[in-house]
Amino acid sequence: MVFSVDRSEIAFFDLETTIPTRHGQPYAILEFGSILVCPKKLIELESFETLVRPHDLSLISASSVRANGITADAVVSAPTFSDIADRVYDILHGRVWAGHNILRFDCVRLREAYVQINRPPPEPKGTIDSLALLTQRFGRRAGDMKMASLAAYFGLGQQSHRSLDDVRMNFEVVKHCATVLFLVISHGIKTSPFLFLSLSPSIQIHSNIPITQESANPGEDIPIPIPIPSNEAMVEDSSSTTQSDAFTPQTEFLPSNEVSMASITVSSSSVSPYFHGSHKIQILHRDIPLQIRCDSMRIRFGLSTKYLDHAGRPRLSFVVDANSSNLCDLLNACDNITKRFMDSDSNSEWRPLVSRKPGFYDSPTIRFHLRTEDGDGSGWTTEIYKKESSSLSSLSIPQLVTSSRYDVAELDWLFRPGGFVDAYLCLDPYNYQQNAGIRLVAKKLVVH
Repeated sequence: MVFSVDRSEIAFFDLETTIPTRHGQPYAILEFGSILVCPKKLIELESFETLVRPHDLSLISASSVRANGITADAVVSAPTFSDIADRVYDILHGRVWAGHNILRFDCVRLREAYVQINRPPPEPKGTIDSLALLTQRFGRRAGDMKMASLAAYFGLGQQSHRSLDDVRMNFEVVKHCATVLFLVISHGIKTSPFLFLSLSPSIQIHSNIPITQESANPGEDIPIPIPIPSNEAMVEDSSSTTQSDAFTPQTEFLPSNEVSMASITVSSSSVSPYFHGSHKIQILHRDIPLQIRCDSMRIRFGLSTKYLDHAGRPRLSFVVDANSSNLCDLLNACDNITKRFMDSDSNSEWRPLVSRKPGFYDSPTIRFHLRTEDGDGSGWTTEIYKKESSSLSSLSIPQLVTSSRYDVAELDWLFRPGGFVDAYLCLDPYNYQQNAGIRLVAKKLVVH
C-alpha cells in the first residue's frame, strides 16, 4: 500500500448506495467519488471516481435506481468494493474528511463496507460535515440545507446524485458559503445569531464530532482557514447560538403534571385558509397557547403517511404508548372542552386524542404528527434530534439529525417500534371532511 508523504489535503468524498426496501436489509455501495483539495488555496488537486458492483445485484431496487440512476446493468462489469479498498484507503486514511451529511451516512456505510471484507477501515485526521456546519454557521437562508437546495440558492445547477458531481458541487457550495461569510464580516453586516457560533477576525470551519466512538482522534478540531481581514472593532457576539443552545427546551412546553385543568380555555381567531370551519380554534392555558412536553414515550408504531391534510398532502405521524394517566387525563380534558366549543351543528365525528382499542383498554395510545410546512407544503418542519443511548445518556447533548423537507425514507430507521422519544408538542384542532379532533403536532422530537 503506497501513501502520499503529505497528508494535508482535504478529502471530499461521497457514496451512492442502494436503498433498503425492508427492515434489516443492508446498504450496498454503488459508487465512490472523491477529490483532494489544497487547504491553503482551496483548489482541486486530483479526483477519483468508480462504480462499484455489489455482491448481490438484487439489492439494486427500483427505489435505488430512482434515487441515483445506477442500474444493475451499469455496475455488472464494475469492480467490487474489495477491488478498490486499497485505493479508497490511500485516498482517505490520515486526511481530513469532508462531505455533506457524511457523519450520519457516508462514514457509517464506508466502515460497514470494510468490515464486510474483513479489512481495517481508514481513519480520518478530522471530519468536516458541511450539513451540520453550514446549518450552524450559515443559518436557514438557503432553506433545508440539503445539497440540492444549497446548489439552487447559489445557482450551481441541479444535483445529479452521482458521487463525483456531488463532491464537486459540495466543494463549490462550501466556497460560496465562505465567500458570503467573508463579505458579511468584512463589511460589518449585522446578522442573525444563528449565522455564527462566534465572531472573530478570522473564521474557521471545523467539526469536533468524531465519526464513531472508536475514531482515532475524537474531539480534535480540524480547521479550514478562510482569510478574513483583521477588524479590531469586531467583538464576539454574546448571543451566538450553539447546537446545544438551539436545542434547549423552551419553558413554554409544560409537562402534563404542571398543567392546571381549570386554566384550560378555548378561543377562536380570524378565519384561516388552512382551517376548514368558521374559525381557527386555539387551546389556551392561562391565556397562552398550550404546548406540552412528553418525555420517554415508547414508540408503538413507526412512521405512517396514511393521513392527509386539507390539500391531500401526506402527514407524517407515529403512535406512542400513553405512559401516564396524568397525560391521558389532560388530553381527555382538552378533547372535552374543544368538542363543546365546536359549532353545535357540526356533523363531524370526533376522534379522541387518546385511543383505546377494544380488548386493549388498559393499553392506550397517542398519535404524534410531524409539522407540515406552511405554503407549498412540500415538506415538514419538525426539528428532530438523536440522543445516543449509553450509561451517560442523561448527560449527553442531543444532536440535530435533520429538519425541513426531509425524506420519509431518511427517518424511518429512527422511529422504530420499541424506541423512545421525547416530544415537544402543540395542539392543533381540526374539522375536515366530517372528521374533527385535535392533532398533537411535534415542534421538536428527541429520539433515544
